[in-house]
Amino acid sequence: MKEGEDRDLPERTAATSGAGQTPAAVPEAERPPGAAGPPASPLRLTDPRMIRALAHPARMEIWMHVRLDGPATATECAEVAQLSPSACSYHLRVLARYGFVEQDPDSTLDRRQRPWRAKISSFSLSAGADATPAAREAGRLLAAFASVSATDLKQSYLDRQAEYPADWRSALGTTYEVLHATPEELATLQRKFIDLFGEYRRLSRDERPPGARRVQVTVDLTPWFPPPPDQEDVTG
Repeated sequence: MKEGEDRDLPERTAATSGAGQTPAAVPEAERPPGAAGPPASPLRLTDPRMIRALAHPARMEIWMHVRLDGPATATECAEVAQLSPSACSYHLRVLARYGFVEQDPDSTLDRRQRPWRAKISSFSLSAGADATPAAREAGRLLAAFASVSATDLKQSYLDRQAEYPADWRSALGTTYEVLHATPEELATLQRKFIDLFGEYRRLSRDERPPGARRVQVTVDLTPWFPPPPDQEDVTG
């Protein structure tokens, strides 16, 4: 497979090279839910095409860079993703097609540059009763990749933990907890987490107090019980 190709996305754009090219137009009726509008915190991903678009290591890394350090051009993204500018341009167009990023012509004085900005600041995944088998499978792949990425970052910290200042080592860490709750209570707990995290997200540098640094937060609500015998096969 050539650099920048993605055979699991039949909705791919026609052009696949050239940094910063304008993404192919998508008819309104074909755009997945949530692919337009201001950044959501978080947007609940349910469309399998949209989930698959992000379930790609390079695209996740590019979206995170544009979201946290953008706006950014395909060339700037190439340095982060360690890909060619043309490959990053393709991935940016895929992300734009599904509403994760958009071009930001107002952020540069050089018309030859085509920076991109994030349209979605965060997302959530849920395999609820309304989730289709395709959405569940796409969500499983995206969640698995996100889990590996989080584990790698944590291991990197543990390998160099002694090099961090004492105040940061005291503030960082892992909390292990066991809860006994109903599904409704867990849903309420998740909403409280989201509201609390929103106070500290501070995507704009102007919102960050002196000394603020980037920290990854992972909250997993995992069942410590088997599914009931009469539960339908959720794997499809």
